[in-house]
Amino acid sequence: MRHSPAVRATTVLAVIRDGAIAMVSDGQVTVGETMMKQSAQKVRRSAKGDALIGFAGGAADAMALTERLETKLEAHPGNVRRASVELARDWRMDRALRRLDAMLLVGDREHVLVVSGNGDVIEPDDGVAAIGSGGGYAVAAARALIRHTNLSASEIAQEALRITSEICIYTNDRMTVVEIP
Repeated sequence: MRHSPAVRATTVLAVIRDGAIAMVSDGQVTVGETMMKQSAQKVRRSAKGDALIGFAGGAADAMALTERLETKLEAHPGNVRRASVELARDWRMDRALRRLDAMLLVGDREHVLVVSGNGDVIEPDDGVAAIGSGGGYAVAAARALIRHTNLSASEIAQEALRITSEICIYTNDRMTVVEIP
């Protein structure tokens, strides 16, 4: 059996502060020991602009899941939690979807959620969440910045990703930032 090299493609971070949400991702895509791309876009606004969506994992799988999430967001306008739970349920139960290898980060001004194919929908207590290879570093940096600065959600997310890029070899500092102020 042939194994393809592991794709380590991302750090995506979301921060809620003072009624605003910012989501930031790096641009690096790594295959095995080779950096294949430096400016991939892994975060975006939802179609209606009411939510932010970021992904880690297989790009094709993540795009398929993002499209499904968009449909759920349209069916449950203004309710990111319900849309995310519905997606996670479908993802876990559907045979074809179950094989998709990705994680999603979904948020609005009030909630940030980590959604996985295991049926997990996790909402952190403090409005800070991250996915991908540098996720732990990004969360730690963002929490420290929240506690010790008056920076905005966007400024915290960007600085935390910069710090993460200095630690995680699978994360670079070429950022894409989306926000709902």
